Amino acid sequence: MVHTLGLVLHPRRDAVPAIETITEWARRRAATVIGLPDEVGRIVCDAVAVDQQELVTRADLLVSLGGDGTMLRTMRLSADGHTTTEPTPVLGVNLGRLGFLAEIDVSELPDALSAIDGMRYRVEPRMAVRASLPGGHEVTGFNDIVLVRSPGHRSAAVAISVQGHPFVRYAADAVIVATPTGSTAYSFSAGGPIVSPRLDAMLVVAAAAHSVFNRALMLAADEAVSLELLPTSGRLAVEVDGLVAGEVDAGDVVTVVAVPAAAAVVRLGHATFYERARRKLQVNGSLEVE
Repeated sequence: MVHTLGLVLHPRRDAVPAIETITEWARRRAATVIGLPDEVGRIVCDAVAVDQQELVTRADLLVSLGGDGTMLRTMRLSADGHTTTEPTPVLGVNLGRLGFLAEIDVSELPDALSAIDGMRYRVEPRMAVRASLPGGHEVTGFNDIVLVRSPGHRSAAVAISVQGHPFVRYAADAVIVATPTGSTAYSFSAGGPIVSPRLDAMLVVAAAAHSVFNRALMLAADEAVSLELLPTSGRLAVEVDGLVAGEVDAGDVVTVVAVPAAAAVVRLGHATFYERARRKLQVNGSLEVE
């Protein structure tokens, strides 16, 4: 049963109707609603302000109110807060445009919370990718970790090694290491394949490759991939789920590893991954073969 619900809010979208629905549902069941101080503090509500660690360890369910970006942030919070225990399940509530990760709209919240409280749901594990940047700063992404050309600098020149074995060198605008979740994000726009979220695998994709070899690689989850910046490479920004986390220069090496089941997404059976992908990517079929 759900005794404590943790809220993670979009920084700008109006979440008041959703929060009122959640707090009313919780009040009737003597449950507690908690959230981060800078988020619930800007809204008049009954949620209790707690720090990040308490949010992810105390909550039985994390409710992400926003879009895919908020879902990714909630998943990162959950992964960072749980080192030895299973991650807290995350329910995505869509407050804007249709995304891949959110499961329900605000109008469906009461029924969804009751279904979760009654154990009528399933959990979909989601893999993350993790890397230590020069200086020891560790980053975790659920879509991707990307080395991308910084404005005013030369393009990326990156040598790819798998399990310590050199494989290929890319010259490109960016080199993307993506999860199956991120296969429909930057990786897809760069020509990578759509990958089922049920797989544990990593994609390595070059965006706008200038080299002869421009194919994507698909690696097993237990194969570490190293990205070494060659002497001809410009300074590159390191983006994690679309957010800049640092910079790397020629000679630096970034090794990325998979973290299976780093987050858990609540699914209520409203739509499959393929139905969501068809709607989001506007897949309308292919030409008939005459």
